[in-house]
Amino acid sequence: MSESDQSYVYAVARIRSKEMQLLTGTFLEQLLSAPDEETCLRLLNEKGWGSGEMSAEKMLESEHRKTWEFINDLMNGETAVFNVFLYANDYHNLKAAIKDSIEKVKCPGIFMEDGTVPVKTIVEAVEKREYTLLPERMRKAAEEAQDILLKTRDGQLCDCVTDRAALVDILRAGKETHEEILSLYGELTVASADIKALVRAVKTGKDRQFMERMVAPCDSLDTKKLIDAAAEGMNELLKYLESTKYSDAVSVLKESPSAFERWCDNLIIRSMRPEIHNPFGLGPLAAYILARENEIKTVRIVLSGKRNSLPDESVRERVREMYV
Repeated sequence: MSESDQSYVYAVARIRSKEMQLLTGTFLEQLLSAPDEETCLRLLNEKGWGSGEMSAEKMLESEHRKTWEFINDLMNGETAVFNVFLYANDYHNLKAAIKDSIEKVKCPGIFMEDGTVPVKTIVEAVEKREYTLLPERMRKAAEEAQDILLKTRDGQLCDCVTDRAALVDILRAGKETHEEILSLYGELTVASADIKALVRAVKTGKDRQFMERMVAPCDSLDTKKLIDAAAEGMNELLKYLESTKYSDAVSVLKESPSAFERWCDNLIIRSMRPEIHNPFGLGPLAAYILARENEIKTVRIVLSGKRNSLPDESVRERVREMYV
């Protein structure tokens, strides 16, 4: 066994220990049954999340940070292979910087710190229009999106450019790792995002040209046929999806947008579950990162529901499946 393989054996062993601390479906039922947000926070404290003094948002931020600190420790700082999980944050920050520079509305908290490019670098590149400050993969999208917003003030079209560029990067990055699980993550992320974008476009009456700017290529969907169908309306779009590996999404799309969001996240988690039994390689580490992000997202949904006194069933339909 090579030294690299040996290090992954130890890393996976540590992941197995951490997996025992992941939230289960049974625990989520406890949260859903809790009378209020305060009780939920107490239950989470007992699970080792945050402390009694932390607000809900600070607790969630702390859990996210703990995940990446743990992975950084496992990988001895060599975490670039997992950048595929962070590129969406880079493009969120690019979009925020472009809008902030043009609209001049300083909104605290609009940037996400956990990207691969420092926020201050993105802001400087946009403000000075010096796109060479950015990684080459982001430059064209940054210039095009900023030009669109300057000339047209069309925020949706600006979003199309940056969102599509993010998807292209995620798919490419997943494939370039030559790790099956990361490639699969990229593929599923792009396919589900394409479907969501076109469903939204059909419902808001967007034309074909707009749709073409939204959709990123992927291997599991024929994007030309997908756009052709969407241009004909929702019935044709659903009909096309029934002929693909995403046919299960059709009935969910008929329920509600939130039900489809949940279906997409569950699809990714289900695709990662085989890594529970994998004793080697990066797969278990990648799956653990996704499992943690998934449970943090789900806890946020539950806490928000309790805070806003939403009906339990309304919250329950948004709750994601757990990894364990």
